[in-house]
Amino acid sequence: MSALVVLTNLPDRAAAERLADSLIEKRLAACINILAPCRSVYRWKGEVQHDEEHPMLIKTTEERYAALEAAIRAGHPYELPEIVAVRIERGLPAYLEWVAAETKA
Repeated sequence: MSALVVLTNLPDRAAAERLADSLIEKRLAACINILAPCRSVYRWKGEVQHDEEHPMLIKTTEERYAALEAAIRAGHPYELPEIVAVRIERGLPAYLEWVAAETKA
């Protein structure tokens, strides 16, 4: 079992909570942290943007990643959402087992 932390950002807290609820209900994630707002600066379509966003840390497994990515894309308001997965190299074994159990289809 390979666990992942998937990162994405939403434009407001309500959108983040809706997406989090949907991902948990579908068992695509075991746990999601919605963080405090941050300021994102990036270039989009030739213009520099300055936006407040709500980062999300989504814990899942590699086996569920494809379905998770598809669900994020379907439920995300951005044309091109940031979706970045980072493999968890080490962690408390009981926690990682819980992540696997909570994301079983």
